[in-house]
Amino acid sequence: MAVCELVLAQPGDFRRCMDILNAGREFQREQGFIQWPDGYPDEESVRSDLRDGLGYVLKVDGVIAAYMYIGFDGDPSYPAIKGAWKHDGPYAVVHRIAIAPEFRGQGLGRITFGLVEQFCKEHGFHLLRIDTDGANKRMQHVLEKNGFYYCGTVIQGGGDRFAYEKKL
Repeated sequence: MAVCELVLAQPGDFRRCMDILNAGREFQREQGFIQWPDGYPDEESVRSDLRDGLGYVLKVDGVIAAYMYIGFDGDPSYPAIKGAWKHDGPYAVVHRIAIAPEFRGQGLGRITFGLVEQFCKEHGFHLLRIDTDGANKRMQHVLEKNGFYYCGTVIQGGGDRFAYEKKL
């Protein structure tokens, strides 16, 4: 059985993180939609994540298999939701999440979100929010399968995104 762990990304992980995100952008296009336009997430966003201690990686047997941003300061677009959040209070947010191509289809979505939820609870957060493109049916399925509820839409990157929430 593989050993999976969620750890803070280190500066030396930068290239691997960018490769995963770039592959995620291409995978979106292969699925017929563009959630991340060309150039996003850009190198400066990821460098900022790493510098600010907000970039995390999922390691599988010591190999970086996924990258994500986890923040505890909310998201400036979330208060203006078209719809309604199910719960009030402080929340953690996940952005820029992608799994490396060689690790797709191995059930890592469930493992990743389980580790993220545990991490958030350890930091005193019992509410988790995330958004995704309306055309990103695969991510919507992963979120719903992992207990997230659709709450409405928010504006991210100049477009509507489906907003999801989970009480931990």
